[in-house]
Amino acid sequence: MKESSEQEAESPSQLIEATIEELGDWRGKTLSRLRALIKRADPEVVEEWKWRKPSSPGVPVWSHHGGICTGETYKSVVKLTFFKGASLEDPSGLFNSSLEGNTRRAIDFHEDDEIDEKAFVALIRAAVSLNESSSR
Repeated sequence: MKESSEQEAESPSQLIEATIEELGDWRGKTLSRLRALIKRADPEVVEEWKWRKPSSPGVPVWSHHGGICTGETYKSVVKLTFFKGASLEDPSGLFNSSLEGNTRRAIDFHEDDEIDEKAFVALIRAAVSLNESSSR
């Protein structure tokens, strides 16, 4: 990892790219693919890097009129947590984590999981629509 003063000079997109490269395994490939799908679903999405502190390098966040989702990587999972996931229709049943909360919902992607791209893109678009409708 680079020195913190260098990190601060990097854009959120550069930090996300560096994270993907550092992972160098299926998690990096999965995060990269999900990132591409988010950008395809919403070409106006804003990439952010939040919650950086001494004990944590921070987390990638995708936003459009408010947060859409975060992207975190763990040893055995890539987790996308949707800020308003409990308010989203999920007809394909993508949400498989954090189901008990009143606000957020998450999708845990494991190494050999197939990504239902059509359903995922629809979920991102629904999250953007929800943000746009609540910001009016």
